[in-house]
Amino acid sequence: MTQGKLLEFLEDIGISISAGYLSNLLIKNQVDFESEKTEVYVSGLESSHWQHFDQTGARVGGVNYTTNVVCNPLYTIYLTTAKKDRLSVVKVLQNATELELILNQLTDNLLETFQIPTKWKNALKLLPQETVLSEAEFNSLLDTYLPKLGSQHRTRIIEAAAIAFYHQQTDWPVVQTLVCDDAPQFKLLTDNITLCWVHEGRHYKKLTPYVACHQKALDKFLDDFWDYYRDLLAYKDAPSQKTAEKLRSEFWKLFDTQSGYQQLDERKRLTLLKISELLLVLEHPDLPLHNNPAELAARTMVQRRNISYATQTLEGTQAWDTFMSLVATTRKLGISFFEYVRDRISQLGNIPSLATIIREQSSLHSFGYSLMSQ
Repeated sequence: MTQGKLLEFLEDIGISISAGYLSNLLIKNQVDFESEKTEVYVSGLESSHWQHFDQTGARVGGVNYTTNVVCNPLYTIYLTTAKKDRLSVVKVLQNATELELILNQLTDNLLETFQIPTKWKNALKLLPQETVLSEAEFNSLLDTYLPKLGSQHRTRIIEAAAIAFYHQQTDWPVVQTLVCDDAPQFKLLTDNITLCWVHEGRHYKKLTPYVACHQKALDKFLDDFWDYYRDLLAYKDAPSQKTAEKLRSEFWKLFDTQSGYQQLDERKRLTLLKISELLLVLEHPDLPLHNNPAELAARTMVQRRNISYATQTLEGTQAWDTFMSLVATTRKLGISFFEYVRDRISQLGNIPSLATIIREQSSLHSFGYSLMSQ
């Protein structure tokens, strides 16, 4: 409910309170809850090698922002950033407000992937190596020693250095696999990406054939697509090398066969290019096949945004993210959020820290790499 409606409710039950005082109660002096959110994030990242990730639009003081969702079956974290680009995602994965960067071997490898010209790569080798730098320090070095560097190449270099720092730092858990859609800002951040099959299926549902034979071809393909998806679900329950090879062969047959419907065949070729990300589950059967938990969490934020429209300050946005995270996490852990808040405010100590509960439950439910039976 909106803050105005909450104020109206309090007045109706006889509590006299000003709008400003109510606002302060909601968004100020929430250090303890913010600390617990950080602890939840750390334990959640440590509980599995893979994490769901999604983004949705947000408004802060009338300006467009992005709310990022990171979750797995034990927790959900919301973090709102000014942008939705790759650098913003790096910040979210580290729970950082400022970037730190480093030039090392991983940076060089990423620069190769980004196809940075050799002259710029050679110039970067003259800068301090294996040295952690702030974003301001790094930009100052680029301004001094690579003054003619273009904006696009500059962005790619900063991204490579930021990703390299993320992987070499030890203060924060590093995500090994992201479960997400195929948006470009998610790529190259982690060792692996597994793409959402439900999201991939939506591309085909957007096709609008007008010829009867094309409609028939699309209908048959969609039936085969979801049959294959169900085969992958069955494989997760009983993985084996033989079944994995069979499914890999069927993937090629499904997406490399011409149907005669040009738009469908073009879409299938695009899916075929994502084979490694879509079939990573054959190597690690514990990975999810879809990103529904993150998308549902993002939808919850959208519903709240529709009710309250937007936050007005960064402080209010942080409070919003904090309590949305704690509400979603307590729900996943089977804890009443009302009882949780009462326990924390009353300092009763009956409910352990959410991070402790996550660690206990993760020890009972293995989210680690699954081993295929022979």
